[in-house]
Amino acid sequence: MTNRWSLVIPVKTLVAAKTRLAAALGPHRERLAVAVACDTASAALSCPGVARVIVVTADPLAAGPLGELGAVVVHDPDRGLNTALRTGAAHAVRLAPDDPVGALQADLPALRSPELARVLEQDFEQGFVPDALEVGTTFYGVRPGVPFTPRFGGESRARHLAGGAKELALDGIDSVRRDVDTPDDLAAAIVLGLGRHTAAVVGELERAGRWPVR
Repeated sequence: MTNRWSLVIPVKTLVAAKTRLAAALGPHRERLAVAVACDTASAALSCPGVARVIVVTADPLAAGPLGELGAVVVHDPDRGLNTALRTGAAHAVRLAPDDPVGALQADLPALRSPELARVLEQDFEQGFVPDALEVGTTFYGVRPGVPFTPRFGGESRARHLAGGAKELALDGIDSVRRDVDTPDDLAAAIVLGLGRHTAAVVGELERAGRWPVR
């Protein structure tokens, strides 16, 4: 199945990003949040099944670096995560009405393009990938003509299932499922292998004595 996906990535304002890592990262937290988003977007942009990446954000400090990578930046109306995703999806449909549209969490610093490609190549009308804990969701997507109804936040795996989305339970897509909210999540992502932006910030944390968390 030929895919030319539009992927929407929501990026919070940096003051609200990665708050559960604040104690461990201190002043490096906001830089890590930008780095993680950049690695997520970079992997998505280099995926052969992806035609465009649309970043939805209200933070210019995130918008600048992500735009430089080649993402299309759309202003976040600041009415919640799913509204941000629908805003990005509407822009994607205006750009390419015949392309499938997906939502990808912004905190996938170990994301690998071949693993994302496997997800996008699956046969589904509406589908999603659960996170590593099988509670949340890291990817949600629909084919053209199918309503785009993301249900991210909290126990979103159950809500996506209840909404009729197909769970894409594939082996070998660990990098797609490994979102980062806590120090333990970041440690697991390091084992998978970080993208270059996040790896650089983690290196600074190590030199500053803030990582690994003791």
